[in-house]
Amino acid sequence: MRIVSNYNTLIIIISTLLIFISCAEDKVSSPTLSSSASEISNNAHPSLIITSAGVEKIKANLGSIPIFDASLEAVKNEVDTEIASGIEVPIPKDFSGGYTHTRHKKNFLILQKAGILYQILDDQKYAKYVRDMLFQYEAMYKTLPIHPQTRSYARGKLFWQCLNDSNWLVYVSQAYDCIYNYLTAEERETLEKNLFRPFADFISIENPQFYNRIHNHSTWGNAAVGMIGLVMNDEELIERALYGIKHDGLDPNAKDNDGGFIKSKDGKAGFIANLEEPFSPDGYYTEGPYYQRYAMYPFLIFAEGLQNVKPELKIFQHKDSVLLKSVDALLNLSDADGEFFPLNDGQKGMSYFSRELVTAVDIAYHYGGHHPGLLSIAEKQNNVLLDDSGLSVALGLKNGEAKPFNKKSINLSDGSDGKQGGVGILRYGNEDMTLVFKYAAQGLSHGHYDKLSFSLYEKGDEILQDYGLVRFVNIEQKGGGNYLQANSSWAKQTIAHNTLIQNETSHFEGKYEIGSKHFSELYLFDVANEAIQVVSAKENNAYPGTQMQRTLVMIKDENFEKPYVLDLMQVTSNTTNQYDLPYYFMGQVIKTNVDYKTHQTLKKLGGANGYEHLYVEGIGNASEENTKLSWLNHGNFYSLTSATNKADQILFTRIGANDPEFNLRRDAGFMIRRKNSKNTVFASTIESHGSYSPVSEFALNSNSNIADLEVVFSSEEYMGISITDLNGSTRLFIMSNKDASKEKNHTIKINNIMHQWTGAYYFK
Repeated sequence: MRIVSNYNTLIIIISTLLIFISCAEDKVSSPTLSSSASEISNNAHPSLIITSAGVEKIKANLGSIPIFDASLEAVKNEVDTEIASGIEVPIPKDFSGGYTHTRHKKNFLILQKAGILYQILDDQKYAKYVRDMLFQYEAMYKTLPIHPQTRSYARGKLFWQCLNDSNWLVYVSQAYDCIYNYLTAEERETLEKNLFRPFADFISIENPQFYNRIHNHSTWGNAAVGMIGLVMNDEELIERALYGIKHDGLDPNAKDNDGGFIKSKDGKAGFIANLEEPFSPDGYYTEGPYYQRYAMYPFLIFAEGLQNVKPELKIFQHKDSVLLKSVDALLNLSDADGEFFPLNDGQKGMSYFSRELVTAVDIAYHYGGHHPGLLSIAEKQNNVLLDDSGLSVALGLKNGEAKPFNKKSINLSDGSDGKQGGVGILRYGNEDMTLVFKYAAQGLSHGHYDKLSFSLYEKGDEILQDYGLVRFVNIEQKGGGNYLQANSSWAKQTIAHNTLIQNETSHFEGKYEIGSKHFSELYLFDVANEAIQVVSAKENNAYPGTQMQRTLVMIKDENFEKPYVLDLMQVTSNTTNQYDLPYYFMGQVIKTNVDYKTHQTLKKLGGANGYEHLYVEGIGNASEENTKLSWLNHGNFYSLTSATNKADQILFTRIGANDPEFNLRRDAGFMIRRKNSKNTVFASTIESHGSYSPVSEFALNSNSNIADLEVVFSSEEYMGISITDLNGSTRLFIMSNKDASKEKNHTIKINNIMHQWTGAYYFK
């Protein structure tokens, strides 16, 4: 019997009781759940993300929680519009960004929202909409073949890859949970037998190369199988989600379309293994912030479901609460505008305003001790989840409990044990200047070959950029919205980054199999004094026989308007090499002291390893001991000053060669090339100074304040740099290259003057 709105109250109550009794009879046989968890799972749908108790608390507060009320109204308007336009479940045929792909993606997002609205508003039109669409999927799925597009290593059915099929099931499981008691026992049985169980089996047992590995793809698959298992009270699916599957026929040499088949180091798979291996103890996710953002949704939404239905697992306490730490780490991996640093395959512009981060912030706040700093992020997001965790955030904001989330200088270790490199972030003031130093592990198949690279920001503006990925996500016209060939030939190559290249060859020869075995080693991270912050790391494996040590110092000197950066790259090699050190700057060239030549016809810089994608716009030799470049960007002036010699070649480059379909941005680069060298030091400063207003047309402080930069000492043990400003004041920075101990005493003579200090570095 279907309950409709015009029945009297008594019939509604009796019918509801009958449905609950039916649910209990159907599911009472599970012996493995604890009694409290069984009670939740068997008798109290919804229980996955929004709970029955949460629904009652939400209803009691509606109309008095502004951010929640506004979020609810926005979702209601969106879903009502979709309901009015009717249900459409097309036969799949398109890549990302194509019509059928976009339609099915929109469907799963709307289904989840409609289920939530049914619970909060008690309006059965939302439950009916979810039920009717699910049965359209059930009718189609029974005979649905593999997706016709063949590019993926693991093709889906609704989508071109199993990854997106898993997205669908993660969201739809939430919708199913919300209307579980609205459906009859017969309807539930039909959906589970013909749609949900086959769907879960397909993305797991039938696609072990997708499901049984360590990667964000598999996390989505694990969460999908586990969440529908929680709703269905299917212990086999839950176990499969948590611990993976055994599949003797799995090809150990299988490759995915991202660059490598990533297996667990110890042979384990599943959600727990994906919690263990990619996350460092600091919460850094080895694929980088863009993919950490993407993976946070399945990690946290499944964890929330496990916490609600199987609290005995204590999932939020696993690995010293690494999931909760990861939210804090990810927020620290953003610039002043909330945009994530585009390390590895990262799309610029992705930020903590994404739906995944709304989920992450709300869940971390709800289950992580109600940290008030998260409320300030939620306030900026101006959106909350329509569930228990979103209500917690809304109530915290209503009660005025928000405090600023202060992003400070931080070092985030990489690797499951925190000993595989990392990312060091130096910040001055209120993100007035932010430096991002990458000395991390390879980053799985999304990793780039750019050890000891860095990028630099002023507030939310790039000064020196990391390129990010070559992909137009979900734009069908650009390769079906997928990775383009230039992602491998350009973005992943070392030359695409602000780091050292030896003999025009990428680090580790640009080979994943080599790069994944090595990582850089942190030498020093010292941010105790905001006026001089230092991060230094060594790389011994990028080029056999060559050691690189890069030291980056953020300095606030009273003689300088703003903080400036000292960049030191010391190279020691067994052989004579050519070294290239590029800086990819953002903006318009203002001035340089290089005597360069341009050519009427642009020529590419090289033939491989990313060099084939660089045009040479100008070329010359360093004519002075200091080479300078100044540029203007977003109303600020910037200057790069480098200690050079007359044999150094200077190249002005432009990205875009060998790119007939215009897939690459035409960004500028400035490169120092040093030939026939074994051991050498590259020393540079990067300043932000002055301003320009196109309205007043005044240029203020448009010149560099560096009068001279000199490498005054270089040995295996020490490196000394003098910095003289326009006022004639000289500062000396000395780095101990062998001992970074805070207690170590050092004595060194430079230019007949003895210098003594304690600790890793000297600055006076």
